[in-house]
Amino acid sequence: MASVSPAAAAAAVSGSHHGRLLLPSSPRRLPRPRPRLRLAACHADTLLPSSSSEARAPSAPAVEPSSESATDCFVDWLRARGLPPGKVDIRERPVPCLRDGKDLPLRYVAAGVDLQAGDVAFEVPMSLVVTLERVLGDESIAELLTNNKLSELACLALYLMYEKKQGKDSFWYPYIKELDRHRGRGQLAVESPLLWTESELDYLTGSPLKDEVVARDEAIRREYNELDTLWFMAGSLFQQYPFDIPTEAFPFEIFKQAFVAVQSCVVHLQKVSLARRFALVPLGPPLLTYKSNCKAMLTADGDSVRLVVDRPYKAGEPIIIWCGPQTNSRLVLNYGFVDEDNPFDRIAIEASLNTEDRQYQEKRMVAQRNGKLAIQNFNVYVGKEKQTVAEMLPYLRLGYISDPDEMQSILSSEGDTCPLSPCTERAVLDQLVGYLESRLAGYPTTLDEDEAMLADGSLEPKKEVATRLVRLEKKMLHACLQATNEFINDLPDHTVSPCPAPYAPELK
Repeated sequence: MASVSPAAAAAAVSGSHHGRLLLPSSPRRLPRPRPRLRLAACHADTLLPSSSSEARAPSAPAVEPSSESATDCFVDWLRARGLPPGKVDIRERPVPCLRDGKDLPLRYVAAGVDLQAGDVAFEVPMSLVVTLERVLGDESIAELLTNNKLSELACLALYLMYEKKQGKDSFWYPYIKELDRHRGRGQLAVESPLLWTESELDYLTGSPLKDEVVARDEAIRREYNELDTLWFMAGSLFQQYPFDIPTEAFPFEIFKQAFVAVQSCVVHLQKVSLARRFALVPLGPPLLTYKSNCKAMLTADGDSVRLVVDRPYKAGEPIIIWCGPQTNSRLVLNYGFVDEDNPFDRIAIEASLNTEDRQYQEKRMVAQRNGKLAIQNFNVYVGKEKQTVAEMLPYLRLGYISDPDEMQSILSSEGDTCPLSPCTERAVLDQLVGYLESRLAGYPTTLDEDEAMLADGSLEPKKEVATRLVRLEKKMLHACLQATNEFINDLPDHTVSPCPAPYAPELK
């Protein structure tokens, strides 16, 4: 939805985000006797080995893994903790070396054998799934916390941060190491813009996402300031952690990095209790590949979470799951990638009635009668731009009515019909043209320039993701502009001058 050395933690506070995500590797902890978790030696990345691979990889004795091999113990940990045989492999793909050659390859779940639609690719026991039920052990506390000021993501992030401070003593150590390996990077090896530098955020200039990043950052900070509430309310949980309270143990930047890492891989389970609704599933994201036009989902089934594939796969092909009905801007914010074939992608145009208009209340009543609000969002979908423009016109016409008798006539009539005149219609369409041109001018590059940069193939990954996003936004805006000009050309006399409108609706 990584880990932090002391040097990286200090850098994170000053704005760097290239350290390890979940927490510092030099914890402040009190000494205590505790049995050490012993992990099996790692020998393969295949979850369902063939008979030949089974012969090559007999069970190894329990040994303490070295720090170098700890990351590779993820699969063996899953097996040792009860993962049933499945039909998938964990494979690797290289990523651009953006941090002085230190980037590890990204891992992904691939079909281990040929699969058909309807096959169960894998099944993970609930005992290996991190949920608030597992974290807090009390659904009433989970409900209280999440209905108050803390989200499920904040609770899960804090839990993993404390677990990581226990190092190899933690039950979740191999899974945390696997999350660290990905460092919150999506399938294009790009982190959420929440972890971009100020100069990198400039790639999003003109896009509404840039403001969304600022708003999300502020929301994460508010949650950080409430972390101590979780510590005191769930005291029975945190008695096992002899560390400082959250805001003293973890700087904000470290918590934000952990929050973003959890955000990039959390799964929203359906038809489960509140305490199981948000889950971190080994073999789930970020190891699975997200697509918007896929129907396969991780689902809770009794005491496990399973994946039933929705399409055939050849052995070695990445397993794809649905990411939910999210726009591309939300996919970038949460997972750091753009889906070019996203049927849920859209941009929003906000229109609002002028509150200084003496007939504001009457116009608001007409809008409400027709299912609209005083501040109304109109969603523009790919291929439906002209339809959205047509939907906006009756709302915008309301703002151009100044005659009280005319307004009363509209109030007493059915539907949303406003009297039409060439000059009024030209004024409405001209306002929309001006808005769309202004919004396009807010981007530092043109659509043609974006196309050329993407065709060149040499963009840095974050800039490529940002360019793909703004390119899709601009295409929708251009299509709206073209549709609006077509409406102008369809006027009986498209050369007519627009009527004045002192209380025209505001567009943004």
